[in-house]
Amino acid sequence: MDFVLYGLTGFVILGSIAALEMKSLLSAVIAVGVVGLGLSIVFLLLGAPDIAITQVVVEVIVVTVLIRAASRVPAETAPLRTGRTRTLAGAGLALVAVGLLVAAFQTLPAFGTQRFAPALWYLEQATELTGAANVVTAILLDFRAYDTLGEATVILTAVVGALAVLRRPSRRKEKSHV
Repeated sequence: MDFVLYGLTGFVILGSIAALEMKSLLSAVIAVGVVGLGLSIVFLLLGAPDIAITQVVVEVIVVTVLIRAASRVPAETAPLRTGRTRTLAGAGLALVAVGLLVAAFQTLPAFGTQRFAPALWYLEQATELTGAANVVTAILLDFRAYDTLGEATVILTAVVGALAVLRRPSRRKEKSHV
């Protein structure tokens, strides 16, 4: 499993670098979408399906908005490519960050090992304290309600942002009052 996570992390890093190096703005947006898909798979493999679902939903909305915005930008006003020195410095910084993250993750307990006692308490007490039908509902709606509200707020903000970018300006001319 570690090999798969390292491979996906490398894939996400390479996709990010590819997005920076693309000459076409539309190609860069597609590369960003691929990076988001890779991140959602990483979240899924790490046992965070709620974050993975939120990542996929926000990624689909953001990529849709960016594709729409990129199609409106004329080719001559597209942003210029950055220099090779900046790209190499960014890649080096990313490699250092990945090295530090790998070193930090080495200190974590192995996947599947039972380490935290609060998890057992939630499993034993959640349905009794909340009166919910199952433990998942009790945790999501009673113990982690603010977290669930935050995730819903992220999705709502992404939808409102997409609607703001995708809306068409009115074709009616404003009547000036004389």
